[in-house]
Amino acid sequence: MSVSTVQLLPLAMVAGMFALFILSGLRTRSRQASDYGFSGGYTGRIGIGAAIASNWMSAASFMGLAGMFYLKGYYAMAFVVGWTGGYVLLLVLMASQIRRFGKYTAPDFVGFRYESATARTLVACISILITVIYSVAQFRGIALLVSWLFGIGYMPAVLIGAALVVFMVVISGTMGVARNQKLQYFVLIVAFILPLMLLNRKMGFFWLLPQFGYGAAITDLQQQFGFSWSDPFTTESLFHWLALCFTLMFGTAGLPHVLSRFYMVPGIRDARWGVVWGLFFIALIYWSAPAYGVLGRLVEARGGLPFTPDPASADMIVLSAVSNGGLPLWVVGLLAAGGMSAAFSTVAGLMLTGSASFSYDIYPRLIRPKASETDKVNASKGFFLLLAAVVMVLSLRPWGMIAEIAALAFALAGNTLFPAFLLGIWWGRANAPGVIAGMLSGVLITFLPFLLGGALPVVSNLLPATSSAFIGAPLVVVIMVVVSLLTAPPSENIRRFLAHEVHDCMEE
Repeated sequence: MSVSTVQLLPLAMVAGMFALFILSGLRTRSRQASDYGFSGGYTGRIGIGAAIASNWMSAASFMGLAGMFYLKGYYAMAFVVGWTGGYVLLLVLMASQIRRFGKYTAPDFVGFRYESATARTLVACISILITVIYSVAQFRGIALLVSWLFGIGYMPAVLIGAALVVFMVVISGTMGVARNQKLQYFVLIVAFILPLMLLNRKMGFFWLLPQFGYGAAITDLQQQFGFSWSDPFTTESLFHWLALCFTLMFGTAGLPHVLSRFYMVPGIRDARWGVVWGLFFIALIYWSAPAYGVLGRLVEARGGLPFTPDPASADMIVLSAVSNGGLPLWVVGLLAAGGMSAAFSTVAGLMLTGSASFSYDIYPRLIRPKASETDKVNASKGFFLLLAAVVMVLSLRPWGMIAEIAALAFALAGNTLFPAFLLGIWWGRANAPGVIAGMLSGVLITFLPFLLGGALPVVSNLLPATSSAFIGAPLVVVIMVVVSLLTAPPSENIRRFLAHEVHDCMEE
């Protein structure tokens, strides 16, 4: 989708969205430390679900998922199955149990459960690394949208996008960003589904429920143009499909900015229902993303446009499908506003989680032990700016498609935090040496394809960079179990806490 002029109407719509969020944020702006990622307010079960969905509905979901369907057809179903399956896993195994610990962050949880400052610091560092990788995916989405809106190249668009992220968070106030997430989700879902309805209607398919209507488009693609979109495993093997599914599933259940939603709810039932509502809100998007990929491919085929497997073009297929489909420019602008909302809501949650990990778990423990609450807030702000700068520099290079970059972050979370939480909740014998050994092994497994993949192709085949947790997470669990059994058990206090406060606790 190549455009070299400024898109005035879409740009005005995006600016209007920014103004709406900033005005909403200014109403709730606060300078308290609790507003900078250390705790938070209660917004009801539906509000928790909307906040989860807003955090989750990133550029990878809004733009990258449709791009994967556009390029790889059925293989992209692994993203839908893995991401939604991860929430089911989270609902069944972890959501209510996490709430029973009464901690506010992933490092807080691990530090308390494993009685180890070292483990706590390690989790904080891993959380920051996940934040950086996942934010690079969001910045890529923002840069592609900025590039289209202003008619400029990718690299200057990255710089402008980074400035907009910092401006948005600083001006609206951090608590304002958090409370805006329900509003952001509403904007996102309207911006995503309404254009899809209009596109289905324009192309002659059932449009009231466009998620059903695009089935006819799949048939047209196959009969008229010979593209078998629904044939499984034509681009990747069954093993790689399953590996991606389970990696995204484990990563979802271990992603820090998602887990943090359950630390601050008032009751166990609230935590569980928050996941249910979040899954419902997320499903509305995932149900629709494949339609954009299919319709985008069909619009090009009907218009005689050649199919070019370009990652940047694929990541913009949501906008190009609507534009090439002959819909008005305001519809494209609505999608651009939704894409910006998706990327900004996620990157704000990610960077605030990363900043909290530094200013709450590293700064006062390793750098300035006597730090006051004001010092922590200032450290959080400073580290936020540092994170933005690091992510901006990394985003200047197009590492891959949006969804692929995001999948690497999920692989890291699945190889490290998911086993730590899983055994920490359900196995009382898990101890500090076990979780430290396991998480360090998980980091190594995640980056092993980059270190040895060129020299040993078998490593890249068994541990794909985006899908390593399929084998990696079970290996980490085994390492944690073996090391825990070979070392001293956790204290009796922790084992008693697990038995009485976590597993035998009545629901609130």
